[in-house]
Amino acid sequence: MKVSIIGGTGSQGLGIGKRLAIEGVDIIIGSRKEEKALTIVEETIEELKDYNISMCGMTNEDAACEGDVLIITVPLVAQKPTVEGIKEFCTSKIVMDATVPLETAIGGKPFRFVDLMEGSAAERTASILEGTGAKVICAFCNISNSHLSNIPEDIECDCLISGDDSESKQIASEIIDKIPGIKTIDCGILEKARIIEKITPLLIGLNIKYKSHYGGLRITGINF
Repeated sequence: MKVSIIGGTGSQGLGIGKRLAIEGVDIIIGSRKEEKALTIVEETIEELKDYNISMCGMTNEDAACEGDVLIITVPLVAQKPTVEGIKEFCTSKIVMDATVPLETAIGGKPFRFVDLMEGSAAERTASILEGTGAKVICAFCNISNSHLSNIPEDIECDCLISGDDSESKQIASEIIDKIPGIKTIDCGILEKARIIEKITPLLIGLNIKYKSHYGGLRITGINF
C-alpha cells in the first residue's frame, strides 16, 4: 500500500512521511512543484540513511494518482485549491485530512479557530470530493510537528480521527498506529471533526503558555 502525503514538503507532512517510512510504509511526497518534492526526498533519504525507507517525490496530482491512501497536510488557505486539483484522482480512495482552520489563515493568532461554513476543514474536503466515492477522515490534527520531527523518540499522544466509513477508519488506524507511541481513537462520524480540529488551537495555546513544543492529548478511562 502506497501512502501519498499531499503537500508533503511542509513540516507536518514531511514529519508524517518520515515516521511512516521508517515503519516500512511506501511513501510518496507530493508538492505543487515536482522539483521541490524531489529535493526534499533526496535530503530526507540522506537524513534517514540508517533506515531502509521507501520514499519518492512527485507533484500533488501525480502523488494523488499513484497513492492508495492520501493524507492532506496543507494550510487552510491552500486546502480548497489543493483538493480541487487532485479530485479526479481520489475516486474511492481513503483521504485523511489534517487541515486545521486556524486564524493564521487570515493573519490572526495560531491559538484561535476560524469557523467554516461546512463545519470543519475535513467536512469541506468531503464536500469538494462529493461524488467521487472518496472516504474522508479527519486525522493527525492534534499531533504537533515537533513530535513528528523528534525522531526516533516515541510520540506519546493519541490521534483522534472521525469519518463516516468504519472500514476506512480501521485501515487509517492501522496506518497511523504504525508510528511508535501513537494510539488512534475513533471519535465517530465525520461531523466530530468540528470538535477534533478545535482541540488543536487549545494545544497550541498551552504550548505557548508553558513554553513547550510537545503538548499533546491522551484519552484515559475508556477501554477502546
